[in-house]
Amino acid sequence: MGGSAKAMIMISSEIPDWERERRTGWVPSKSLLASIRAYQRARGTPGLIPAVQKRVAILRHRFWTMMTGADIPLNARLGGGLLLPHPNGIVIHPDAEIGPNCLIFQQVTIGAAKGGVPTIGGQVDIGAGAKIIGAVTIGAHALIGANAVVITDVPEGATAVGNPARILFPKVAVSLVDSKDASAEVRNDMPAIGRFALD
Repeated sequence: MGGSAKAMIMISSEIPDWERERRTGWVPSKSLLASIRAYQRARGTPGLIPAVQKRVAILRHRFWTMMTGADIPLNARLGGGLLLPHPNGIVIHPDAEIGPNCLIFQQVTIGAAKGGVPTIGGQVDIGAGAKIIGAVTIGAHALIGANAVVITDVPEGATAVGNPARILFPKVAVSLVDSKDASAEVRNDMPAIGRFALD
């Protein structure tokens, strides 16, 4: 494979990529997440210094909540590597569980209904305006389309679109290779789970 080769990059649904949350410059969503992480580190530790750190984290959280327009509580159960490119209007129930390396766009609601709150697996992408309501489970590597209203479980690797959401399953997994490579093949017997990026 030559210099124009395409590489498949899988993002883990289990191991958090903390580099995704690292702050570089003015990134309000990452500052909001940093305040939540700081509070959660300090809350279970006894002593004067952690008590001060906790209070500072609370003040930082209030400031960044106002700056971003997001409603993500300090005790939210967020997996590492969370990305919030446009955090405005994101609402997350404090008891909802979000797995590692997820991507959540603006105006998303992850909330409670009769019977409980959502559990979202690792490396799930949630489009703008989507609503995930009630005791549903979203499998790892799932995609939730923009403005989808999810009130039923979404299996691993599936896509949910519409209101109410319909579940779409991947039909084919494509091996990304250089088009000049004659030995490349497309396998139709594998689920297309995971994300990829092109060099």
